[in-house]
Amino acid sequence: MLEVRRQFKLGVLDGKVKPDYAQAVGISTTAAQKELVSLALLGIVTPIVVGLLLNVEALGGFLAGIIVSGQLLAVFLNNSGGAWDNAKKLIEDEPRDPAKNLGKGSERHKAGVVGDTVGDPFKDTAGPALNPMIKVVNLVSVIIAPIVVQYADPDLPIAVKAGVWGVAVVLIIVLGWAVMRSKAPAPSMSASVSSVKAVPAKKKKSSKK
Repeated sequence: MLEVRRQFKLGVLDGKVKPDYAQAVGISTTAAQKELVSLALLGIVTPIVVGLLLNVEALGGFLAGIIVSGQLLAVFLNNSGGAWDNAKKLIEDEPRDPAKNLGKGSERHKAGVVGDTVGDPFKDTAGPALNPMIKVVNLVSVIIAPIVVQYADPDLPIAVKAGVWGVAVVLIIVLGWAVMRSKAPAPSMSASVSSVKAVPAKKKKSSKK
């Protein structure tokens, strides 16, 4: 947002300078990739830690809980987001009369815009994104289950058990970092905005008659 405002101040809207699309897209892409790392680790590391520390029964219960809670949360996000989005459209279809709190410009419409701002990511990104997250957890759980059963044998040598616990401790540290990273506040966007020189727009040649 700050990058867009910076380019507006340079005169993009007035045609004084060319818009720098690469800068805006680069900031968004870099931020999205960084945020994705911690979320991917949560989906991959969590079932491995549960399986290694609590055995395969706990892994099965964890997997069932992920499927049930994830499905309910996805339905909630999709339905609530769609309701907020359609509420704003319904208000915009009303006759415009701010005095009677109807149509665009009314307080109801302002509240509907806020609801639509939250509802769009609910129904378009957050809700649908839970489906691949559940699939990732399922896939990792199915892959790790035979290993969990194999290393859950009480007759294993002490060295092997120590190695398993060592791996589990490392994964717990990684999981803790991922949780802290996912709950960290968003960094200041001003740090992402670099100084880019304004590129003057090409003037159109006026054809003299």
